[in-house]
Amino acid sequence: MKLSRDIAGQNFIVTGAARGIGLAISTLFSSLGARVSGWDLDVSDMQENSIFADAQVVDVTDEAATLSGFAASLQRLGDIDGIIANAGINGPTKPMWEYSLTEWDAVMGVDLTGVFLTVKASLDHFQTREHGRIIIISSIAGKEGNPGAVPYGAAKAGVIGLAKGLARELLPSEITVNCIAPSIAVTDLLDGMSEAYIADKKSRIPKGRFCTPEEIAHMAAFIASPACSFTTGQVFDVTGGRATW
Repeated sequence: MKLSRDIAGQNFIVTGAARGIGLAISTLFSSLGARVSGWDLDVSDMQENSIFADAQVVDVTDEAATLSGFAASLQRLGDIDGIIANAGINGPTKPMWEYSLTEWDAVMGVDLTGVFLTVKASLDHFQTREHGRIIIISSIAGKEGNPGAVPYGAAKAGVIGLAKGLARELLPSEITVNCIAPSIAVTDLLDGMSEAYIADKKSRIPKGRFCTPEEIAHMAAFIASPACSFTTGQVFDVTGGRATW
């Protein structure tokens, strides 16, 4: 059986698509012939960018917004083959005991609850068509933990558990649920981190550098393709040798 990596003609939703990893995924998918509906809180740049077939203002922490966003993307594209739950925030880099409940809730709201709501909004559609690709952007912090970013690591561990459990709930359908767990990527999220925090995290990567958004995008394209039809409930690492399990 010949398995293709071709995603041309398929339709995907990418959350947090305006910049960073989400923009890199959207750009690559578009270049491969897929159509992308990008979700973000600010879509002004996306509306002028030809890589997007559609742009929706969606707050992933709001259930009504994710449901209406999915319906709007579906109406615009005609069908949805997959969703990439990428939207996320870091939160402050400081010890957990200095976190307020408000700061904790903000990270959990986007990085964990936001993934739950985004994915849940797509499930009726995927179950009806008995096929779909759900890809969640997690982090190496969800596997190993990151001192100075405990809430972020907890949320990213949570979405790994979500993916593994949901993947098994959906079997034996052709709906796959997988995570990508990168090291820190070179995006504008680095602006919210201290120099000491960045240096410490880079020192943990055997290759001696952070990954690029484009490297994460290529992993997402493989997972979205027919070539990855038999793998579900798994975590794909993009960590430059950091991951040990």
